[in-house]
Amino acid sequence: MQQISVSPVFVGRGTEITALGEALRRAGAGSPQAVLIGGEAGVGKTRLLEEFLQQAGDGGGRVVTTVGGCLEVGAEGLPYAPLSTALRRLHRALGAELEAAAEGSEGHLARLLPDFGEADGEPNDEYGRARLFEHTARLFERLGVDRTLVLAVEDLHWSDRSTRELFAYLVRTLHRARVLLVATYRTDDLHRRHPLRPFLAELERLRTVQRLELERFRHDEVAAQLAGILGTTAPDSQLVDRIHRRSEGNPFFVEELATAFQDGCFSGLTDSLRDILLVRVEGLDEETQRVLRIAAEGGSYVEHALLAAVLDDEEELIESLRTAVGANILRPDTDGDGYRFRHALVREAVSDDLLPGERHRINRHFATALEAQPHLVACDVRPARLANYWYHAHDPARALPTALDAARAARRRNAFAEQLGMLERALELWDQVSEDVLEHTLRPYDWAETYPPCGCDHDTHDASCARLQLIDVLAEAVVAARRSGDRERGLSLSRRALKLVDEQENPARAAWFRINRARMLGHLRRSGDDEEIAHAHRLVENLAPSAVQAEVFALGAGVAMLKNPGPEHIELAERAAAIARQVGAHSVEQHARMTLSSLHNDLGNDPDAAVAELTAAVEATRRLGVPDVLLRGINNLASMLRGLGRSEEAVALAREGLEAADSTGLLRNTGTILIGNLAEALIDLGRTEEAARVLADSEATRPHGTHAEFLDRMRGELALLGGDLAAATGMLAQARAANRIGQLQHSVPISRLAVRIAALSGRPLEARAELLAALELPIGYEADLYPLLVEGASVEADCRGLPEAEAGRADVLARIAAAAAGLTPKAPLHRGWARLLEAELARAEGADTPAQWAAAVEALRPTALAYPLAWALLRAAEAEVLAGRREEAGELLREARKLAKARGDAPLLAEIAALADRAGLALTARRAAPAKAPLAGESLGLTPRERDVLRLLARGRTNRQIAEELYISPKTASVHVSNILGKLEVAGRGEAAALAHRLRLFPEDLAPAGR
Repeated sequence: MQQISVSPVFVGRGTEITALGEALRRAGAGSPQAVLIGGEAGVGKTRLLEEFLQQAGDGGGRVVTTVGGCLEVGAEGLPYAPLSTALRRLHRALGAELEAAAEGSEGHLARLLPDFGEADGEPNDEYGRARLFEHTARLFERLGVDRTLVLAVEDLHWSDRSTRELFAYLVRTLHRARVLLVATYRTDDLHRRHPLRPFLAELERLRTVQRLELERFRHDEVAAQLAGILGTTAPDSQLVDRIHRRSEGNPFFVEELATAFQDGCFSGLTDSLRDILLVRVEGLDEETQRVLRIAAEGGSYVEHALLAAVLDDEEELIESLRTAVGANILRPDTDGDGYRFRHALVREAVSDDLLPGERHRINRHFATALEAQPHLVACDVRPARLANYWYHAHDPARALPTALDAARAARRRNAFAEQLGMLERALELWDQVSEDVLEHTLRPYDWAETYPPCGCDHDTHDASCARLQLIDVLAEAVVAARRSGDRERGLSLSRRALKLVDEQENPARAAWFRINRARMLGHLRRSGDDEEIAHAHRLVENLAPSAVQAEVFALGAGVAMLKNPGPEHIELAERAAAIARQVGAHSVEQHARMTLSSLHNDLGNDPDAAVAELTAAVEATRRLGVPDVLLRGINNLASMLRGLGRSEEAVALAREGLEAADSTGLLRNTGTILIGNLAEALIDLGRTEEAARVLADSEATRPHGTHAEFLDRMRGELALLGGDLAAATGMLAQARAANRIGQLQHSVPISRLAVRIAALSGRPLEARAELLAALELPIGYEADLYPLLVEGASVEADCRGLPEAEAGRADVLARIAAAAAGLTPKAPLHRGWARLLEAELARAEGADTPAQWAAAVEALRPTALAYPLAWALLRAAEAEVLAGRREEAGELLREARKLAKARGDAPLLAEIAALADRAGLALTARRAAPAKAPLAGESLGLTPRERDVLRLLARGRTNRQIAEELYISPKTASVHVSNILGKLEVAGRGEAAALAHRLRLFPEDLAPAGR
């Protein structure tokens, strides 16, 4: 990094240097760090960074540093500028090492650094930015394997949104690389609505991020700075006092005032900040001042050749530049043949001193020179630079087409926020440009969407509508807003567009805007998407086949699949696939086929055909080479297989999907839901430790909020298996908060988790309420709904005889049976759950038989899934105990224990142990224990009298009634109840009674007559 300060000594900042050194040490140990350095303009952020990077480079070991600065002027629409600069510098420093680290990612990284060659041919779609970010993170991870890499970004307050988002992505996702990220920013520029404010607040919450705020210099630090500048050990105290007062301790102003003092013009200088900044500029000759005024409008960095083209006389230019560099106002840039102002404050002062007409004229000169000689600036920055010069030249006729060109260039770099900014500028300029200019200067946009850009029912412009229309720009802006994540703006733009579209004349175009609105509402988890899709459907229903029509039908079927699908949506998906095939919309076709196969699985009776159909769609998508569609298919297939009880196949497929997501840069995006599918299938198979590792690893790859409801529910399931009810309850709350949209694929399993937590916590009425709320939802899928119904029936069976649970109990059981009647078992797993549900409903009525449980066990054995089989074995063992067949009960109980132990299911193990304890069965030997069983509750530490009290409490008796039946005083009964609550570790009488019923401590109270 080039030294730009006039102070030969580094003053103060010991605390900050120490903090940066500690961050570098932690990064060098393999724990990536980020440091954010804030302070007002001129307070010494750059000087601190210079000193730290110098020390880091001189400190031994393999430390590589690189710096990129955000651009101040002419930066609108120019994405990733500081990171492109930093990569370019790294390329020069490391050469072949950087190229080796980028191997396999060159096509993606070319969007940041053209030195890598041509950008890949992948579409600039919603997932393009995710792929770019992932490959950038992977590059830094590889570079940080055997060296410590320091990446610094200066002037983050000027950063474009894409730079901020990529920087934040690196902060969040670099978890094992030796990388230190440093950024500086001005605090005095951060007005209330500055986009950097929420960005900094969000980053600061991360554990690896540290924020430093630089204060102004104290009096003694100003004295030390002056001593270095003036070359004396003891500067005059009056001079120190005066400069400290006038600079207010700002180090840059101290330098300017000290230089003015050395030049002899200190005494006439006013206290005006502008005068302090311009004093050295105004002391130069007139021609040098003119060059500085022009350079100030050129941007934060301006190329020598471009300046020469603007000024014509290169000899005179060189002399003026030499003078400005000698006065330490300009400095040659280390990266190329150009110049920067030594400090942005000086550039700002020079620019602010220009007259309005003068500023417009200078920008016109820059634009004209660049149009005549495009090679004067790098190709990756040229479109945005030209667009900005014409815009600030106040020439709408030239600014509009160049803004559109800059938007195209930003889109090709997957910088959708900057694309949107340029498109909105074009919308602003549109009415300022004459029809004649619009007719002859605007070329059609190179559309990548299935948008019909004209009213002639073609997917491309024809000769009658070759000119770009305002509605076309609005359409591209809607897409850019959606891709950049600014969906609120996208909704606003689409609303404006729909006011311009005549639905009678161009229904396909109106439908296109409607389905984009539906997508954005869905992403925002807001209502209204169904209405937008229905409106679009009506518009295209009777049109000739087109890509838009296919997309409308495919989206309608796909959204319905996640909410409340019916047979009509199968027909809709079939139509979408057929139309897409007819018009060549291949991605839409495969999307529709994937939806169709899922609907056939959910609503049909031939799951094998559905699996074959989805497998064929996945294979077709592999040949297309569209990563996001392929991952959707793999994810859906893994989920389908797991729902059919084929969890081993689901595990293998989910792992394949994760590898594909990793190789295409989508691991931290679409790949996240595959992590949930993998964890769920592993839990089904009883491989809970492996599932826990998968979820723990996902914390390092999952952006906040992506499929959170799924992964949080999985963490809740694991916590519940481990017996940690508090952690499970916390994860349940998080999952529910994230599932505001209420998709059945998440809602039903979340409700099931809630039922289990309430039941295990001794709150049967709460469990019942959760079940009833879930049954208000549309009928879900067999794989999710059967387990929920079994859980609900089990709760009702466990609290049979509990007085407060009797009211409404019959209605609940009827609701469960009615819901079950609406399901169609399509696989062995479903049939096993159905048998288990029949037995639980019988148990809730006190009418279950060993034969029913045996049927459930036999139906579940072929699935080889630990949980439902262990549950059925436990209940079968209980039925055998009540039938007096202790030998058979012991065999069943030991098998159940083996499965539950392998799965790590603490609650189920507790129930198994409680039954063995009550029945006097040995779990570690094949021979039953002596015939006499221990008394009920003995293992819980209850005395005989406390067991008597608990029996009556479970029957709903009050303390007075207990006292009367046991011939003790009410006070003694109250003491016994208090002791019982403490030993059972429950909060109240209801929970104690529920626990007694669930553990069947007094089975004779529940057994049916004659049993």
